[in-house]
Amino acid sequence: MSSTPRPGPQNLITDVAGLRVGNAQDDHIKTGVTVLVADAPFTAGVCVMGGAPGARETDLLAPDKTVEQVDALVLAGGSAFGLDAASGVADALRAQGRGFAVGDQRVPIVPGAILFDLINGGDKNWPENPYKRLGAQALANAAPHFTLGTTGAGTGATTANWKGGLGSASIVLPSGHTVGALVAVNALGSATVGDSKHFWAAPFEHASEYGHHGPALHYEDTHIPPTKLASHANTTIGIVATDAHLTQAQCTRMATAAHDGYARALFPSHTPMDGDLIFAAATGTKPLGHVASDTLYLGHAAATVMARAIARAIHAAITAPGDTHPTYRSRHG
Repeated sequence: MSSTPRPGPQNLITDVAGLRVGNAQDDHIKTGVTVLVADAPFTAGVCVMGGAPGARETDLLAPDKTVEQVDALVLAGGSAFGLDAASGVADALRAQGRGFAVGDQRVPIVPGAILFDLINGGDKNWPENPYKRLGAQALANAAPHFTLGTTGAGTGATTANWKGGLGSASIVLPSGHTVGALVAVNALGSATVGDSKHFWAAPFEHASEYGHHGPALHYEDTHIPPTKLASHANTTIGIVATDAHLTQAQCTRMATAAHDGYARALFPSHTPMDGDLIFAAATGTKPLGHVASDTLYLGHAAATVMARAIARAIHAAITAPGDTHPTYRSRHG
C-alpha cells in the first residue's frame, strides 16, 4: 500500500482500470464530443451546481431511482443541439448488444451534459445537426489513452481570457483506490489569476503538469468579457471516476465534493450563467475498507484531481484558425 498519494501511470481518468475515453470533433464548426465508457455498466451519480445547465437522463441518477448503472457518459459542445450526441452513442451501444434489458430489448443508459460553444468563431451553419454523428465517432474512438486540450468536447471551449479545452488527471490514494477526473472547461471565469501565468489550481499541481509556475504573489479580480456575461456562452462539465465499490448515493456525494475542484480552479465558478455539472462513476472493482474514511478521502481526491484537470485543459489548448481567444501557451510558453 502506498503511503503518499500520487498520479496514476498516465495521469488520466483512464488510470481507473476498465475505463476508456473517446473524442471526436469538427474543427470547421469548432465543436466536439467526449465519451466515457467501460466494458461493463458502472454505477453513476450527478451533481448540478451551475445556474444554466443542459443535460440528458440526469433524473435517473438520483439515489432513489431504479436503474443504478449506466453504459456511458457523454460531454458535448453545441448547447441543446449537443444533447443529440448521446443518441449517437446509444444507437452504437445498442448495435453492440449493450443496454438495460427490458424483455427482448436492450436500452442503453447514456446520460450526457452540454456546454455552449456556438459563438466561438466556428461555422455553425450546418445543414444537419452533427452531434449524433460525433457521438458515435467518439464512442468508436474510445481507448485507454487520449489527448488533452483542443479536442473532443473541449474543442471549441473558451474561458474569460483563455481558450478552454479538455483536461484530465488522476491520483492513487493510500487505500489503493484510484480517482480520476475528466473535464471540458468552458467557464465564464478564468483558470488563471488575471492574465498571468499563475493558475488558481497551482497549490495542487503534481510535478510540472501545467507549467510549475507556482501560486501568484498578488491577486486580482478577473475581468469577465461582455460576450461571456450577456450570451450565457459558458458551462464547465466534467466526470470524476473511481475503482471503488460505491452505491449511487455515494457516487452522488463524490460528484458533489468534486465541485470544490471547480471553485479551486476557476474564478468565479457556479455562476447563474454557467451550467456547471459533474458526473461521478464507480466501476466497483475495489471494496471500501472503512466506509466513512474512504468515502471522505474519495471526495477530497475528486475535488483535487478536478482542479488539476481544469488547469491541464487550459495549459494544453492549441491555437486554431478563427479562434476568438488566445491560448495560454501562446502567451506563457
